[in-house]
Amino acid sequence: MKTYIATRINHEPVVLVDEDGRASRLDPGRSLRINNHSPDGFEWGYGGSGPAQFALAILLDLTDDGDLAESLHQEFKRRFVATAPKEGFRLAEEAIRAWISATEQNR
Repeated sequence: MKTYIATRINHEPVVLVDEDGRASRLDPGRSLRINNHSPDGFEWGYGGSGPAQFALAILLDLTDDGDLAESLHQEFKRRFVATAPKEGFRLAEEAIRAWISATEQNR
């Protein structure tokens, strides 16, 4: 299972993906090819372009479905990313998948 860890290193936003104890950095490149919200990278704690890119990247990484990620990322941003504490937070795969399932059922 994956856990997305949003943190700051030297005040710069960094997103790590921990998968069964192995962490790697989430790269915005793939999500930028779908929608270029923020070429400057990820951010959270408000509703702007950096949080939109972060939301899109998480959904794309988790689902590997560009159409799904594109269709849900703004709602996901409002629910999880825009309201997150500026200092950082964690999102577990289980919570994200449950939200995706519930959101798709209500459409």
